[in-house]
Amino acid sequence: MALHTRDGGLVMPNAWDGLSALMLADAGFEAIATSSAALATTLGRPDGRHEVTRDEHLEHARLLGRLTGLPVNGDFEDGYGDTPEDVAATVEAAVESGLAGIGIEDTSGRPDHPIRDFDEAVDRIRSAVKTAKGRIVVTGRTDNFLQGRPDLDDTIRRLTAFAEAGADVLYAPFPPDLDALVAIVAAVAPTPVNVLISPADEVLTVAELQKAGVKRISLGPALYTHAMQALDQAIKALVAGDLRTATTGISFERISELLARRTAQPQPIRRTREADSRES
Repeated sequence: MALHTRDGGLVMPNAWDGLSALMLADAGFEAIATSSAALATTLGRPDGRHEVTRDEHLEHARLLGRLTGLPVNGDFEDGYGDTPEDVAATVEAAVESGLAGIGIEDTSGRPDHPIRDFDEAVDRIRSAVKTAKGRIVVTGRTDNFLQGRPDLDDTIRRLTAFAEAGADVLYAPFPPDLDALVAIVAAVAPTPVNVLISPADEVLTVAELQKAGVKRISLGPALYTHAMQALDQAIKALVAGDLRTATTGISFERISELLARRTAQPQPIRRTREADSRES
């Protein structure tokens, strides 16, 4: 938790495969996260519809940690199950897999009722925290704004309840504007708040978000989609017969250099909140 409570907090980018994780580690980031959306897309499946399994996501997260030696936060959707007991099982599996953090959303995976009812959502966070026992950072997340429910009061009510249930970090992706973000930060203080890139209306700088009181900045699938945009442009160039543009990119020598570094990494070690505090 020390990374979340220090001055400025941290930027925690989301990797989607081994190479992207190694590149982020090489750039000096102190922690990384999975992205459920990016992972699902790499598997050719939709995000948030229970089409990626708990075991698949755990194996993915273990890979990122094994290659980099960095603390990994798992973006674990709704906790992979319908009941609080299912959420507890997912948290325990994440702890056993050596993850440093886990995010639990109030989503349901059901298009007709995408956000779980208040009491159910809180019960699931409470179960996650009870199981965590301080061994892993638990992020309580509401997806109201992402699911077309622009209710700031309900969002704050949910986040406040998640904090009271013991969540270590709180998260509501894409509040409508900076004022809404500041209101969330103030309402749940001193619990750290994560923001996904920025408020919905404007992309701010890291410094501006820190000034607003944000303690953790994640990017979700943004780096992945940035890479896919480059691929899309290369494909269009290839279709047009432009081989030079289509084949301009990171050198394979650079890739080989990054991959070679993984052999120098220590064996996977469990990163608990206490270890995070001692080492940060």
